[in-house]
Amino acid sequence: MKEGRPLVLLTGATGYVGARLLAALETAGQRVRCMARRPDYLQGRVGAGTEVVPGDVLDPQSLPAALAGVHTAYYMVHAMGVRRGFVEEERQGAEAFAAAARGAGVRRLIYLGGLGAEQDLSDHLRSRQQVGEILRRSGIPTLEFRASIIIGSGSLSFEMIRALVEKLPVLVTPRWVNAKAQPIGVEDVVAYLQAALDLELPASEVVEIGGQDQLSYGELMREYARQRGLRRWVVTVPVLTPRLSSLWLGLVTPLYARVGRKLIESLRHDTVVRGDRAAQLFTLRPRGVREAMGRAFSNEDRQLAATRWSDALSSQGKLPSWGGVQFGRRLIHSLSAEVEADPALAFAPIERIGGATGWYFANWVWRLRGLADLLVGGPGLRRGRRDPQHLVAGDALDFWRVEAVVPNQLLRLLAQMKLPGRAWLQFEVEPCGPGRCRIRQTALFDPRGLGGFLYWYVLYPVHCLIFAGMLRGLVRAAGR
Repeated sequence: MKEGRPLVLLTGATGYVGARLLAALETAGQRVRCMARRPDYLQGRVGAGTEVVPGDVLDPQSLPAALAGVHTAYYMVHAMGVRRGFVEEERQGAEAFAAAARGAGVRRLIYLGGLGAEQDLSDHLRSRQQVGEILRRSGIPTLEFRASIIIGSGSLSFEMIRALVEKLPVLVTPRWVNAKAQPIGVEDVVAYLQAALDLELPASEVVEIGGQDQLSYGELMREYARQRGLRRWVVTVPVLTPRLSSLWLGLVTPLYARVGRKLIESLRHDTVVRGDRAAQLFTLRPRGVREAMGRAFSNEDRQLAATRWSDALSSQGKLPSWGGVQFGRRLIHSLSAEVEADPALAFAPIERIGGATGWYFANWVWRLRGLADLLVGGPGLRRGRRDPQHLVAGDALDFWRVEAVVPNQLLRLLAQMKLPGRAWLQFEVEPCGPGRCRIRQTALFDPRGLGGFLYWYVLYPVHCLIFAGMLRGLVRAAGR
């Protein structure tokens, strides 16, 4: 199926949008070649038929080989994290790529830039639009998409909203939160980028894309709070400059202050779609903000169910211990230990956990937690378990509910006790040698507002003690 299709080059495949575009192209059976500065970082993330080659837009000599035989190239390279000189770096990279693409006979370029009127552009947006102009000057038909705020778990704008709304009951905001934007869901952005492959494109085009709604950043914050069930007050003050705002963001959000400043400068002016060219060229009709944000939350839940957190954690190398690790809005604490037993023997005590068996460590603490839960209207530990030996998805297990069971491999429990958020406890067993296997125990918490974060960090030392003891107990039971 792929052999008859033109070859597509994707740059930025490790980026936020690029990674999702790669998955969509592979699912569609497209012939894809990915160019990366560090191919080893990308090699394990691509499908079997996807080629990965070295290349760097700031190293012109690396580009001809990467572009050889390519029909369409996606230019998804950004330099937003560069401390200084990002405008010049983006210009150099775009010029080198455009020249190499022209020399290689590339037939089409597709680029994702930023939305904004020319007279109101920040340095960041001006640089993004300058890149599009450079690509168009190459003489290769170029389709430049321009988008405002992208809504999706992991996007810079969305993560800034998440951090602010989750942590601050009162949002003291500068006037830039009143500027109008036209947010678009990341799934719709990827759909546009993918549909561009089949578009008749005799000449270059600039296409502005956005969702159904035009609203301010402040209104976006309120919508996030509504969907998360949080009560938040937004107070606008006139004294926060972009620099002060970015330093403030650096304190209360995961963003680096320099990245936050570039983003804020881009948000000071309206970024809305001013024409209907997208509707003329494409049959796509993007979602509204409410649906796009709801899908971002539901996709996170599906990713949680599908993700092996052991892979995600082990790939990070040495991790900080205080507070665990944060993925999206979830806080994670993971421990593992090897045991001299095959997976079936190691999984047996895991499947017997709770009820009359108990929790393998400090059962009096679990009973105390169950009593406290009963006092506030939760189920406590009185439900026990249906069967003392085996579990199936949906079973009640003390104040947990069995969410997933894979025999001899995985058990995931969803907390049903009263909590300022949602919590999971997951156990995984995997072989690691003849007669040996590894047990990984992972606690995940999705905090609800500031109270949820306080709950996690205040009890974190206690949880570390309890979970470490529980893992030791499971290892002893497996060894017996």
